[in-house]
Amino acid sequence: MTVPEWFTWALDQKPQHLEIEVDDVPIAYRAWGEPGAPVVVLVHGGAAHSGWWDHVGPHLAVDHRVLALDLSGHGDSGRRDAYTLEAWAREVMAVATSETSAKPVVFGHSMGGFVALTAAREHGADMLGAAAIDSPVKEVSAEARSWRNDRADLSMPLYPDARTMVARFRTLPEDPSCLPYIRDHIARGSIHHVVRADGSGWTWKFDPRVFLRSSMEPADVARSACEVALLRGERGMATTDITEEIRSRLGGNVPVTVIPDSGHHIMLDQPTALIAVLQTLLGQWRNR
Repeated sequence: MTVPEWFTWALDQKPQHLEIEVDDVPIAYRAWGEPGAPVVVLVHGGAAHSGWWDHVGPHLAVDHRVLALDLSGHGDSGRRDAYTLEAWAREVMAVATSETSAKPVVFGHSMGGFVALTAAREHGADMLGAAAIDSPVKEVSAEARSWRNDRADLSMPLYPDARTMVARFRTLPEDPSCLPYIRDHIARGSIHHVVRADGSGWTWKFDPRVFLRSSMEPADVARSACEVALLRGERGMATTDITEEIRSRLGGNVPVTVIPDSGHHIMLDQPTALIAVLQTLLGQWRNR
């Protein structure tokens, strides 16, 4: 498959790699755009990392400072003894306020959408808006469900080399419509080499204990002082009934956008449509 110019252009826009501490835990994040511009925070899903936004962030950075963080337990950030949506929401807000005192916009995918909705509930007065992208509230996240079904414990496998691991990378749930050049890019950023008591090798970067807290109940959703929007893939996990229940709990006056011919991982199979929707939300919220 030919790699399109918009994708190679985005990867050429190398982000800054920055880090702050939140509750004594190092939180790594990437940044595109000019410091001082309005801030957008991008939040990945469970078992993912900030590199999932490498082909999206630069396209939002024309008029914004775009920040994609590694939540604790993910990517290059530190780990916690226990993980909560509230702690992850604090990390999101801490990354935003480390850059500006202005109100940020937060976009989150899957479990990251739970984090965005939690941030809106807990910190809405300090936010401009939040959007959850195919976040199946009241369901266990796809990543957690697959991991629990496949393993009796939370041990992490070791692989002999990076190439083997990249070849084994799969989205959860697996979706054959994901664009291979995007999947390969995020796979390479999902692994690292470790030395453990049981040997050395390559493994996934995330802490499997994040799956012990990777769901959100409808009762956890509440109206917010900031704008909120819901996005879902036509073939995604955030089904119509889930979306309508959450929309009702948010007060009913919440826009819902369906991305046609998209599964759960919208940034992997319909990325340009997702970018267009996010750009539209930024324009609408910025002008209010």
